Amino acid sequence: MSIFGSIMSKIFGSSHATSGSAPASADPASNGGSAAPAQTATASPQTPAQSVDVQAVLTQMASEKGGGGNWQTSIVDLLKLLGLDSSLTARKELANELNIHAGADGSAEQNIALQKAVMQQLAANGGKVPESLKA
Repeated sequence: MSIFGSIMSKIFGSSHATSGSAPASADPASNGGSAAPAQTATASPQTPAQSVDVQAVLTQMASEKGGGGNWQTSIVDLLKLLGLDSSLTARKELANELNIHAGADGSAEQNIALQKAVMQQLAANGGKVPESLKA
């Protein structure tokens, strides 16, 4: 699975399968089936079967893990919060997946661009993402 696919799987499926203890309130639209978000997460961008409040899910995950760092602006902290590889190699692969070529590999410029691109792609794939996280 791609790194972005793993990110989507963790977020879109988190209130159903991955965290086990996340309350339904973290995902107000969780009345739908749990299979649809997982399928959407691994598919190429399409119309999602269900909308997920990305900020609410990540905030809930961060509170369960004792903070979650600065996941709102740091791609490294976001990947760590999701339990994914945050190494330079993984971020380079994610940058290639999302076609992000801002700054040198591992630079602050690239990491900021990656964070924004991830949030924009989550929104494009059915996530409800506040403008403050996409800009």
